[in-house]
Amino acid sequence: MYRTALFALLMAANAIAPATAAAAHPAFEVAITGQAGADAPAGRHLILIPGLASSGEVWRDTAAHLCAPETGRQCHVLTLAGFAGVAPVGGDLLAQAESELATYIIEQKMASPVIVGHSLGGFLGLKLAIDHPQQVGKLVVVDALPALGATQLASITPAQLQQMAAQMRSAMQAQDDASFADNARRSVASMASAPDDIARIAGWGQRSSRATVTDAMASMMGQDLRQDVARIRAPVLVLGSWAAYKGYATRDAILQTFRTQYHQLPGVQIELADSARHFIMYDERDWMLERIDHFLK
Repeated sequence: MYRTALFALLMAANAIAPATAAAAHPAFEVAITGQAGADAPAGRHLILIPGLASSGEVWRDTAAHLCAPETGRQCHVLTLAGFAGVAPVGGDLLAQAESELATYIIEQKMASPVIVGHSLGGFLGLKLAIDHPQQVGKLVVVDALPALGATQLASITPAQLQQMAAQMRSAMQAQDDASFADNARRSVASMASAPDDIARIAGWGQRSSRATVTDAMASMMGQDLRQDVARIRAPVLVLGSWAAYKGYATRDAILQTFRTQYHQLPGVQIELADSARHFIMYDERDWMLERIDHFLK
């Protein structure tokens, strides 16, 4: 049941100041706020990645806080291709975004940037920290797991994960447009508490490419990073939610799921927001920012 609920929470859509497209990086658009200065030291650049079918707008308040003028930081807020009105790209979005993001960090001459990712964006942050450990200074993962498909069956094999992902992709592709949209609306309703936030998230989803959402979800579902996280060198903070899962599992059970999945990551810090749903940055903004502030210090 927990996995079913988490599927629903990830089946939604998550835009900051108007983003600017970079021709050399078709897998994402970037909106930049704040000033880090020339030759900024490690940790003064932050890259914020939204979740499935999401826009960088979800990080508006977060970026305004983390990269306020007095902080000396600069925020690079992404919107991934195919989400929230950004033109889609062909192929594996996660793999392409990871590769282009690694190049972007070099081009922007960032010294050990902080990566902040929500949901699918958190999974992408984990991938970047695993495959390019020298490029990540610190990592904040907001409500994402290394192996979403293994939440109910920890012993699931890679082949079974791939089969599960293929079945999910087929089921999503088989839906007519009305059914797909209706399922998305019902999923979004469980992801945040305030009606205005739910409407905003749903709007982003309506402007997202159905094919991109389907393929990105299946790509994430078919991967297992539980062992690979041991290669991460950066300090990692994981912030999970519980409110949406109260009908499926106890708080201790959800916390144990996070601890089990991140077991191979030394020194990982894991905390649960008791009253937040999937969009913690909306439901418990102050709680989230307080913990990120402490982590960055």
